[in-house]
Amino acid sequence: VEKNRAATDEKPVILPETLKARELTAARNESLMEVQPGEGCHVEYTELALDCLDLKAQEELLSPPLSGDNSVAVDAELTETDLAEELPLCCCRMETPHSGGSLSTMDQTCMAMESVDGMLSRCQRRVVKQEMMRPSNTVHLLVLCEDHRAGMVKHHCCPGCGLFCRAGTFMECRPYGSISHRFHRDCASILKDLRFCPHCGEDASGAKEVTVSMADPSPSVPRSNPGQPLPAVPTVATLPSVPTTPADPNFLMEGHNKVTPLHAAAAEGHQEICHMLVQAGANLEMFDEEQRTPLMAACENNHLDTVKYMLRAGAAVSHKDIMGFTCLHLAAKLGHYDIVHHLLSKASKYINCQDNGGWTPITWAIEYKHKELVHLLLARGADVNIRDKEENVCLHWAALSGCDDIAQALLEARCDLNAVNVHSDSALHVAARENHLECVMLFLSRGADVNQKNKEGETALDCCVYGSKVWTALNTNKKLTDARRGRDCHGEKVDISRGYEAVPITCVNGVDSEPSPDNFKYIPDSCVTSPLNIDKDITHLQHCSCTDDCSSSTCMCGQLSLRCWYDSEGRLPLDFCQREPPVLFECNHACSCWRTCRNRVVQNGLRARLQLFRTQKMGWGVRTMQDIPQGTFICEYVGEIVTDAEADKRENDSFLFTLDNKVGDAHCIDARLFGNIGRFINHLCEPNLLAVRVFTMHQDLRFPRIAFFSSRPIKAGDQIGFDYGDHYWRVKSKYFSCQCGSLKCRHSAGRR
Repeated sequence: VEKNRAATDEKPVILPETLKARELTAARNESLMEVQPGEGCHVEYTELALDCLDLKAQEELLSPPLSGDNSVAVDAELTETDLAEELPLCCCRMETPHSGGSLSTMDQTCMAMESVDGMLSRCQRRVVKQEMMRPSNTVHLLVLCEDHRAGMVKHHCCPGCGLFCRAGTFMECRPYGSISHRFHRDCASILKDLRFCPHCGEDASGAKEVTVSMADPSPSVPRSNPGQPLPAVPTVATLPSVPTTPADPNFLMEGHNKVTPLHAAAAEGHQEICHMLVQAGANLEMFDEEQRTPLMAACENNHLDTVKYMLRAGAAVSHKDIMGFTCLHLAAKLGHYDIVHHLLSKASKYINCQDNGGWTPITWAIEYKHKELVHLLLARGADVNIRDKEENVCLHWAALSGCDDIAQALLEARCDLNAVNVHSDSALHVAARENHLECVMLFLSRGADVNQKNKEGETALDCCVYGSKVWTALNTNKKLTDARRGRDCHGEKVDISRGYEAVPITCVNGVDSEPSPDNFKYIPDSCVTSPLNIDKDITHLQHCSCTDDCSSSTCMCGQLSLRCWYDSEGRLPLDFCQREPPVLFECNHACSCWRTCRNRVVQNGLRARLQLFRTQKMGWGVRTMQDIPQGTFICEYVGEIVTDAEADKRENDSFLFTLDNKVGDAHCIDARLFGNIGRFINHLCEPNLLAVRVFTMHQDLRFPRIAFFSSRPIKAGDQIGFDYGDHYWRVKSKYFSCQCGSLKCRHSAGRR
């Protein structure tokens, strides 16, 4: 029998515990320990009715609704205040109310399971009381004999797995001296990497590992008669190896992929039957022949209400079947949007989980052309560049399916257009081979290399059908590409960003014979080459809980920036302060809003069409190929983040940008060896760019991102530039003067 701990959204209630309540609890539990199991049908212990507390799980666990007459009597020694104060982390001392009626034939046997060093055995005693108990709300309810009811109240049942710890090896926490809280080592509660006793919440480091033989079921309690040895428990027998009867809720049905009744009910969406089976002891984590759980059956068959119920009952989302599929894989493959949406709201950390083929949920959604589902997964952070077993990325699968809308969304999410698989096929190779014209045209427009060859020496043109529309498009592009490459130095080079930017950046030189710059590595985001300990802990992020587009004044991220500065077009307003620009805090991974909210601009990357060109007097420069309104995000200054001390040691300081963060040690961005198009932006004494500090994926105030926004409208073809600052020119004016050509130039040779 395999033991699985199930996660749950329901958390045990933790109330304050006074010293008086601790002492009272200790005194009563010490008296309980003196009662030996098996001495009679009646054992003195205290049980609490589940409906005497206002628990969140109450209405889900109890049916029909509870009434005041159903409560079990509480020990007369405790007042209602004492009862609340001494409520433990576990549910060991609570029971369901008596529902009336007589016990069925199957319910007359105790459901308790003993664990002895991995070997399981089940109790054979007759049940006297119909009320059910369990150690925590992650374990199904149990009908117990009087002996095991007493053991439950004494905290001898592990809250993590529901197995009784009365023999074998287990952990023992003794918070009140002789009181024994027992649990298995792997079932300790974990909070922020610390382990706690799941019964009382005490530090588990104080618990001791105890080994008990079958002849000594209570090691931590002195025997009432030391001269008389404790007998073995004759009423616990090893489970037989013969098949169980069909009435067993965990019976594996032959001829039906060996599914349990819970599998069958979940697959058909019978939520009420699932509830009855769970209450009768059905294991939520039982596997069928394909190693799928009942939750996976409900997800595969698109039964949202059943999925919600099983998650509330504690079913785990992380299980994999024999193909490596999780619940998310199954739902994404079949296009069950609502199921995927709900699963992501409960366990989004599994969004990039890979199956045996290396495929993630978004891979399956792409292959089967579930467009809305792809957009949902992208908005929730699906990684589009994860490679499968054949090194394919998501764009390869979009090319295979022929869905250009999905391919467009993937490119906007920065899926690598130039990625190749184990056969050295690019997405263009795949689209050409499958004769998908729209995808081929899209990839070519984004700068895909028509001359790139795979391991067979084939280009995309070699992979398609001769004379087809795809062949015509590729052949035309090849001729244009070859003609462009055959030009002299005055020609253009396609996309110096090598596909890292969503919009290709061309390079042209109509001035001299200087080739396009290749003495640096193009990167889309700043990098580090030495440990700087940037705080990227997601739990440290201040974030919003917006359900709209984050345009309201209640948005927490907007409040950090004084207000949300971006308009519906993602631009800064005309009244944005350019002399002392405020620091902007965009929404981040911890926010509840969607990836498409208004307060996400810089993190979406470059969107303006820019060109690197050779100027007459200022070397390389950058100009815009389109009209740009005021307040538009242009690009970011990207490079290697270094300390000021490291920057002082570097000989070439031409590409340093001081972060000027005013918090902690000073740092710079050095774009000499690693950078983006921002490293080529020249100084202008009448600048049309404004540098703004922005925080997106982290909020470590030492390391803001430097984003350039247009400070005024810019015409297509105009060079863009920002003011390098007086400090820069105080140093550099000894070597050269400003060549911006402005009538208001402050640093020209005549003004030295």
